[in-house]
Amino acid sequence: MSRKLWITIAVVFLSTQTYSQEAVLHISNESTDKEYCLVYNASWTNLSSSLTDAVKHQVVNLVSSYLCDSTNIPDVTGKALVVMRGQCDFSQKALIAQKHGAAVLLIASNKSMSPPSANNSEYAKVKIPLALMRYRDFADAQQVFGKDMTASLYAPPVPVFDVSIVVMLFIAVFTVALGGYWSGASEKEKRSEGSILGGTEEASNSGELSLYSPLKVVIFVALMCVMLVLMYFFYKYLVYVIIAIFCLASATALYSCLDALMNKVGCGKCSFSCRSRTVPVRSLLLAALCVSVAVVWGVYRNEDRWIWILQDLLGIAFCLNFMKTITLSNFKICVILLSLLLLYDVFFVFITPFFTPNGESIMVQVALGPASAGEKLPVVMRVPRFSAWAQNLCGMQFSILGYGDIIVPGLLIAYCARFDIWSGSSKRIYFVSCTIAYFLGMIVTFAVMLLSKMGQPALLYLVPFTLLTSAVVAWSRKEMRQFWAGTTYQMDSLDMPAGRENANCVP
Repeated sequence: MSRKLWITIAVVFLSTQTYSQEAVLHISNESTDKEYCLVYNASWTNLSSSLTDAVKHQVVNLVSSYLCDSTNIPDVTGKALVVMRGQCDFSQKALIAQKHGAAVLLIASNKSMSPPSANNSEYAKVKIPLALMRYRDFADAQQVFGKDMTASLYAPPVPVFDVSIVVMLFIAVFTVALGGYWSGASEKEKRSEGSILGGTEEASNSGELSLYSPLKVVIFVALMCVMLVLMYFFYKYLVYVIIAIFCLASATALYSCLDALMNKVGCGKCSFSCRSRTVPVRSLLLAALCVSVAVVWGVYRNEDRWIWILQDLLGIAFCLNFMKTITLSNFKICVILLSLLLLYDVFFVFITPFFTPNGESIMVQVALGPASAGEKLPVVMRVPRFSAWAQNLCGMQFSILGYGDIIVPGLLIAYCARFDIWSGSSKRIYFVSCTIAYFLGMIVTFAVMLLSKMGQPALLYLVPFTLLTSAVVAWSRKEMRQFWAGTTYQMDSLDMPAGRENANCVP
């Protein structure tokens, strides 16, 4: 893939990062039972925390009515009344149902659901539980149970900690560690082949893109800011462009990863000739597989129940190939890039809410996507929240981590892995130390998130952990000068006369 395309992809995917009150409607009869999603207002309605404590009520179907007046209402005393949403306020429906003795009011909705609300003065007047349910769920319940069904409402508590956080931590650490190792192994292979030329020429010949100029790094981050702002204002148009780019880039990245794995294990070397050209069978099969995976994701990208597995697989491949393809030439560039991206992350998460009309950060709105768009950007790792099963009835709940929170520190870890090769460190002290620092930074990120109960800009913790750890290791080994300078060419040039250095510079 060309340099320009990778720069475009970098700007797009690093610029976004990644960050109700639901209850359960248990419907049953003498032979079977089933559960559906409810959305309620906890400040308005108190529900039991478990099914065993919930009270059963006979269901009365009145979806032919909006319940905005008291006409044509059957006997609903002590029963759960189901009516349609619309025509009047929630509180008006609830007061009419309460007046006629209903024990529960369920409002069937054909629209997207959010917690029902009313004026503060109305809350105290309503004494019965009130909740929204999807109309299609009630239609399904009628098909399954017929007219004879009972309903119980309960809202199980959601644990603060979820196993998905551990899975996400594993994915993140595994990806940066493998990406760093791959970058170091590639550097070692190039050195063993005698292809090290140094500087930008090395990157050019190997198909890699090296960031070596502070000015280019600043321009790179500026483009990311512009891209994020454009996504905020033109999301519904640009989201499909990003999806198309992701399909192409992730398929290419998956091919690169699998091809490298096949080369490592040494399998699938057969080929055939076609019009005087030798075509490797393995390449054809891998290309077909990778394109198929990307196409399947593109077609079923909104099927939350299972498509997250493919998105994470493609995301891991994308991050690995990114860390392998785009290299930082020295620690100075690492410090500049990571520091600027830290400021970028903090500004668009914490500062922009003061300027947006709804008080939401630009970063969060772009990453999650507006509800009206119906599409989300493929820029995050997603793992379902396994303990939030009640919320999952309404829609899959995910723990998410932006690709940028993996790639940005991963570029530093990859640099540390390459520096281990340049300096001849047999124990890979820089790579191991930086990876451990990333692991600890992620733990701190998740801990703060759980304690504050709100999403965190992960780079706020990851950048200091990884940069400071790398600097301390270099300082303690008395290699800060070389670590700051970078490649073997640049390290050697520190001792060269000015004329000779200029003469050997690659334009």
